[in-house]
Amino acid sequence: MISPPEPRGALNAIITWSLRNRLVVIAGALAFVALGVFSLQRLDVDAFPDTTPVQVQINTVAPSLSPEEVERQITFPVEQAISGLPGLQNVRSISKFGLSQVVVVFEDGLDIYFARQLVNERLGTVELPSGLAKPEMGPVSTGLGEVFHYVVSAQGKDLTEVRTIHDWVIRPAMRTVPGAAEINSWGGYEKQYQIRIDPVRLIEHKLRFDEVIDAVQSGNFNVGGGNVSQGGGMLLVQGIGRTSSTEELERIVVRTVDGVPIRVGDVAEIQIGHEIRRGAVTADGKGEAVLGLGFMLMGESSHEVTWRLKDKLASLQPALPPGVKAEPVYDRTELVDYVIETVRKNLFEGGLMVIAVLFLFLGNFRAGLIVAVAIPLSMLFAFSGMLRFGIAASLLSLGAIDFGLVVDSSVIMIENVVRRLAENQGLRPKIDVVRDAAIEVRRPTMFGELIIIIVYLPILALEGVEGKLFQPMALTVVFALFGSLVLSLTLMPVLASLILPKKVREHEPWLVRAARWLYAPVLRLALRQRVAVAGFALLLVLGATLMARGLGSEFVPRLSEGGVVVNVIRLAGTDLDESVRYATRMEQAVLKAFPDEIAHTWTRIGTAETATDPMGVELSDMFILYCAGFFGQR
Repeated sequence: MISPPEPRGALNAIITWSLRNRLVVIAGALAFVALGVFSLQRLDVDAFPDTTPVQVQINTVAPSLSPEEVERQITFPVEQAISGLPGLQNVRSISKFGLSQVVVVFEDGLDIYFARQLVNERLGTVELPSGLAKPEMGPVSTGLGEVFHYVVSAQGKDLTEVRTIHDWVIRPAMRTVPGAAEINSWGGYEKQYQIRIDPVRLIEHKLRFDEVIDAVQSGNFNVGGGNVSQGGGMLLVQGIGRTSSTEELERIVVRTVDGVPIRVGDVAEIQIGHEIRRGAVTADGKGEAVLGLGFMLMGESSHEVTWRLKDKLASLQPALPPGVKAEPVYDRTELVDYVIETVRKNLFEGGLMVIAVLFLFLGNFRAGLIVAVAIPLSMLFAFSGMLRFGIAASLLSLGAIDFGLVVDSSVIMIENVVRRLAENQGLRPKIDVVRDAAIEVRRPTMFGELIIIIVYLPILALEGVEGKLFQPMALTVVFALFGSLVLSLTLMPVLASLILPKKVREHEPWLVRAARWLYAPVLRLALRQRVAVAGFALLLVLGATLMARGLGSEFVPRLSEGGVVVNVIRLAGTDLDESVRYATRMEQAVLKAFPDEIAHTWTRIGTAETATDPMGVELSDMFILYCAGFFGQR
């Protein structure tokens, strides 16, 4: 029997070439499977997309200035210096007691490091009054970059020692973690050697205030004296003048009168004190502690960075002094693991449901098996696209996948192949029947996929926060649909020619016959009562429209991390010690009321050392973390 001439056209040529080179198509599919698995292993994992714009924080600490002076002497000059930067979108600032913060927001797409370079160049031109610290840029992180909290406590040590251990032992080691942008310190006392000059004794010795300052500065550093050659060797000469204790500071000579030295200790008291505090931390109702906050670099995977921070902190514990304990109280991995587990479960169950429906409605085990292969292959194709475009696996990106859309074109093609094989009954070569059946439906299947893809294209045109939120979802769906389209034109005909028998007995599954039996009388009734059916449909549309207007709205899906944050606002001017006392009492009350449900509770008061979240001492955030399992059923 002479085979009919091959139809022309690009799609027809693709189908024909695939059937002629079946081994090549299968090898290519296996290669794509390997690439998809490779991409999945290296895909960033997060709970939700980061919608934070490209921004740079500029912090300036001035402990002695009031808010009005901070605004006039610091904030305004900084704002004037950075005005007119390329890509600048807006500038906002806050001036508080002892702190100025200016936030510079740039256009989306601008490289963060280029933006920081521009800001740094302009900050070099800012002239601040003498005695004020230079403005510093905040960490290269985002609003969602705070991924790790740990509390440092110690038995038998005061808060100065605990803060010193954190700043000089724990913090430098934690900063070496790849992907960490900053390790911030909150609470405790930052150690200082304070020289408290007595004006009475200063007058008795006929000294000036600046003389004492100059003496301390000039008598508290090391100097180099070159080298001395001796016996063919070289010895370095160095003057050691750096002080390391209060006793050495007291012995610094201010002036010599009639051969009698007047030392710093004669006119001042030297004590170990602390920097003016702008914040504090309490934990578990036991009073004050030191809190460490880990920030990840912009663009990093929160899941991986948090695990690195956790492992690093655990490795540091044996090296800490006796009695010092660094305990993690919050990490982002719990939320990410929960979200990804939910997505994984939904995708797995959804895939099984689609496969079950396919087997029931196709009525052919082999045909259902072929169509089911399209689901994992399309997902692997989507994973490759996500890795290429830097899209993280999250609730919004993976949760939007609809397996019904993914297998739609494959179902149509395989069902038509089964029908044609049943009609042919082995008269023509199977590969020719499969080719003709695939070509017959290639236009509607392709158009169906393309129409769905086009529906998502307007989402790709979104900008700003909405673009960062929904573009990953749209791109993931487009990748999966495009993979499904390619598979329906190449692999599906090949698998049909290899797996399906040459002679197929076509029959309607019992589920289809039952549906037809139920649907036939309903259809006849609807055709007789056309006006009533149209009116009922119109009422449904109007009712749905009215109900939709009353629906609520959310920015992102509600994600519970198994904890509660209580924001406490006190009267302006409340003392820091008073805020600490109230925070400790609230923690004790909560732990007493729910001893079995709460794992940890800690309160952040005021502002951390690096003011990523500037708050006054009258403001505090109380974190309550539930025990594992209590809120795990959420």
